[in-house]
Order: sequence, then structure tokens, then C-alpha cells
Amino acid sequence: MSIGALARQTWAGLRVLIAFTVVLGVAYPLAVTGISQVAFGDQADGSLVEHDGEVVGSSLIGQTFEGEEWFHSRPSAAGDGYDPLASSGSNLGPESEELLALVEERRTAVAAEEGVDPADVPPDALTASASGLDPHISPEYARLQVERVADARGLDPSDVGRLVEDHTQGRILGVLGGERVNVLELNLALEELG
Repeated sequence: MSIGALARQTWAGLRVLIAFTVVLGVAYPLAVTGISQVAFGDQADGSLVEHDGEVVGSSLIGQTFEGEEWFHSRPSAAGDGYDPLASSGSNLGPESEELLALVEERRTAVAAEEGVDPADVPPDALTASASGLDPHISPEYARLQVERVADARGLDPSDVGRLVEDHTQGRILGVLGGERVNVLELNLALEELG
């Protein structure tokens, strides 16, 4: 191959590289970002939740709430807990001795904290979600916590129970998944209640 032919092919390759870089590396991402900002602004920004003008979290990522006065989230296997940079499940199989011991430890702790029989502790209080970032708990787990939260805040349990019912979301599109309660949103409503 002559030097002239090599130069033409190199120049053609560079032009294609530059064109694809501009189209796929700049134009396409800008177009997708622009469309998502216009059509789905809140979701495109991460579904941020504000309280008193301050961002306190995202409705898509769980967080840890400690203390008797708060509804507690399900366990997280993501890093030190709800770390979006370490999103993952525990990768422990159903016959893992480590997982079985962890579940029993959590069952005992939740049963003691809520004052219930260990057999009454719902599964989502015992296991982490696949991502380790799930912001939801089951309505059963939320109801299990009503007495403790009401007692710690000096509130009527029926008022706190009504908050749980008001914040229970149905199945997605009416058929996918199960009923769920967003813990951050429930705790913010609880804060406003008193």
C-alpha cells in the first residue's frame, strides 16, 4: 500500500471517528437529556424529596432511620447501608448458613423491638432487596411499627396507623409487584403530624 493510500484511509477513519464522537458522544446524550428534562423533569433529576426547602433524600433510594420515633427501612446490603455507590444484594443463597444466621438475628431484633412474636415479623424486615437500595417496606411491616412509633412520639396509634394507610401505594399499573410504603415519605408525614 502506498503512503498516499494510507494517508487517505487514515484521514477517512479520523473523519468517521470525529463524526461518531460528535453524534454519539455529544448530540445524542444532549438530546436524550433534554427530552427527559422536558417530559420527566422530576424523575430525570433523581426524584428528589424536599422538606422545608431542603433536599432530604430521593423517593427512589432508601435510607436508614434510627430511633424509636421513626419507621425503619428494610435491611440494606449496599455498602454500609443504602450506599448508591455499592448497590448490590448480599449474593447469599437460600441455603447459606451466613444468610440463615443473619435472618434469625434480624428476626430476633425486630421481634424484641416491636414486642411481637418472632413468627409475626414480615419477610421484608429480615432480608435486603436485590439492589440494597429499596426505599419501600410492605404495609405489614409498617403496621408492625405503628405502636412503637406512636408510643415514642406520644401520638394516638390510630393517627399513626392512618398515616400508614394514606401512604400505602398499590401495585404498579395495577398488576406488578405488591403494595408498598415509601419509608422516607411516611417519616416526613410523621414529622408533620407531630
